[in-house]
Amino acid sequence: MQVSVSAFYDWKTRPAKVINAETLQLYRRLKVLFQSSRQSLGSRELAKKLREEGYSISRERVRRLMRKLNLVVRQRIAYKNTTKRKHHHAVADNLLNQNFNPLGKNQVWAGDITYLRTAEGWMYLAVVMDLYSRRIVGWHVDKRMTTDLIYRAMLKAINLRQPPRGLVFHSDRGCQYTSKKFRDLLEGFGIRSSMGDVGACWDNAVVERFFGSLKHDWILKVFQPTRAHMKQDVSSYMKYYNQDRLHSANGGMSPIRYENSQIKVSGLG
Repeated sequence: MQVSVSAFYDWKTRPAKVINAETLQLYRRLKVLFQSSRQSLGSRELAKKLREEGYSISRERVRRLMRKLNLVVRQRIAYKNTTKRKHHHAVADNLLNQNFNPLGKNQVWAGDITYLRTAEGWMYLAVVMDLYSRRIVGWHVDKRMTTDLIYRAMLKAINLRQPPRGLVFHSDRGCQYTSKKFRDLLEGFGIRSSMGDVGACWDNAVVERFFGSLKHDWILKVFQPTRAHMKQDVSSYMKYYNQDRLHSANGGMSPIRYENSQIKVSGLG
């Protein structure tokens, strides 16, 4: 081991550092939170999660413990996804103009499509997000990227939230969103369509960030052998994202907890 004899015997006679039960429990909880996020939570998010559970701990201490326990965040990689509209389809005005912070839930939703690769072939995911809390209120996975994909995701969102007429739904100008079938669905429920500019990914930046987290914090960290496995894994992430993942836009709370906290504040719940 390339150490001197004297150094070895000095180490051998040195008393071992005793770890108390409270510190050991902190170590275990830190590892559980880190592993449950698939090695994606950094020191800032882990510190917030621990404080949420009652631990009095600073971000700097969490950073030191992560080094000590060899908890290394696996970095994201770049990705891209795109859909193109058919030129005979209608395009809605941009009602959002990058204002991603509505004052209440069911005022502004946003949606998009991304691709997911498995050993059996590609799958496609459509989501509907409530921008108020960043909660995913509807989603659907299929092996074909058709209008039916986003249609089903929107129906799930409508059934879950029962939104009032006048809700704004923001998307890109992909052919699925500009299709007559989808426009008729929105009009039937009194939902106003809003679309970003061509090639301006920042016009739907919040959903783009969600897809980045889904893929590079979760999906790409395990082998995806089948489409069925991928669908189940996406479902697991949706549960983790809505219930447990902390968001700075929500004051460090998960989407569902943020919505529930606002109901209590308003006295409606």
